Amino acid sequence: MPQPSSSAPRKALGRPPRISREEVIATARRIVDADGVDRLTMRRLAAEVGSTPMALYHHVRNKEELLVLLLDDYAARTLHRPEPPAEPRERVVVAAAAIHEALAGCPWIVEVLTADDLMSASALWFVEQIVDGLVACGLSPERAVHGYRAIWYYTAGEIVVRAAAARRRADADRPTYREQVFAGLDPDELPRLAEVADRWAPLTAEDTYRDGLRALVDGLLAAR
Repeated sequence: MPQPSSSAPRKALGRPPRISREEVIATARRIVDADGVDRLTMRRLAAEVGSTPMALYHHVRNKEELLVLLLDDYAARTLHRPEPPAEPRERVVVAAAAIHEALAGCPWIVEVLTADDLMSASALWFVEQIVDGLVACGLSPERAVHGYRAIWYYTAGEIVVRAAAARRRADADRPTYREQVFAGLDPDELPRLAEVADRWAPLTAEDTYRDGLRALVDGLLAAR
């Protein structure tokens, strides 16, 4: 006698559901945005996309390649090429400021770029503008590369320090150690610091990146 058919869907057996590279990148981005790049592992990524670590290796070979894909994805979404000014010095400033603006909203990208020999190839246009602008201002190609390195160090350092300070301020429910120290400065020993002690936090929180950038570029070009 034939058995009555059931209307309940049967459980799928066999292979786990197929995943796309886009889904892998989007999930990895969500993890690092929420918890930082150190918490991104292939095992956790596989669990969050509902797959297995072995299945991920069809899309990315290892965590290093995954980070490069994340860098390229972030650059494609946030790095917008500005119209290069005709004046080469200003071209350097505009390109560096565009890098700063794109990365300031995502400090973990800076941590990846400074910790390992990883980069996004799509960001090289900005590096080209800086190096070429410095050469057009009279530096040798070698000095221009050194100049780019100084600009990158300044840019990356500014972003990392500001991000760390912002996290500490957000987590603190009492005056920071520096604020406690500055509140008790001896004006006879440290007169200048004591003079600005009560304004130190707001003064150092001001966005002076472009001022510092222009001063740095002027200094680089003064050594011609």
